[in-house]
Amino acid sequence: MTTSPLNSTTQRNPVLLVHGIIRTSAVFRTMSASLTQLGWTVHTLNLKPNNGILGLDQLATQVADYVDQVFAPEQPFDLVGLSMGGLVTRYYVQRLGGIDRVQRFITISAPHQGTRMAYLSARLGCVQMRPDSDFLKDLNKDANMLERLNFTSIWTPWDYVIVPASSSQMPVGRDVQVRVFAHALMVRDRRSIQAVAAALSEPLKKD
Repeated sequence: MTTSPLNSTTQRNPVLLVHGIIRTSAVFRTMSASLTQLGWTVHTLNLKPNNGILGLDQLATQVADYVDQVFAPEQPFDLVGLSMGGLVTRYYVQRLGGIDRVQRFITISAPHQGTRMAYLSARLGCVQMRPDSDFLKDLNKDANMLERLNFTSIWTPWDYVIVPASSSQMPVGRDVQVRVFAHALMVRDRRSIQAVAAALSEPLKKD
């Protein structure tokens, strides 16, 4: 966890960053440093195991446990999920009560409609990321609940891990395309980081 003083004119929620498959919280080193410099308090956690052997719903309970341990019950926060972490965090928001805690929710190159690359592994987490999987059908049937908060999907058309790249698009929330070359650069490229910072700065929706 890193901390930085809040901007004197803007009250900012703490931000939780959640990584994708085979990655750890270290993937956010550049983004975390940039957001911290801009005035956010940034938190990260390591999903274990991170190799797809566990279901994404099981990994989402790790997010829920982290939130309960680190944030006070009355503390709202903003959530960012990268790649597989975008689906893990969606499950937390849509199925584990996160909808009542999270105010701004951002996914980066998440396979919301699945990715053909997931056919390369029979591990449960990968099976759940396949197009038309039961897991995705369940999450997408009531995705409109994300309209209750500030939801943004950030993606690149040059993504060769999320195939097709348009799978990162959602019919709800705000769609932000950044022309970053390659999936792995989506948390390091200046344009992606600027898009995340902009989404985290959006005025909250009124009830």
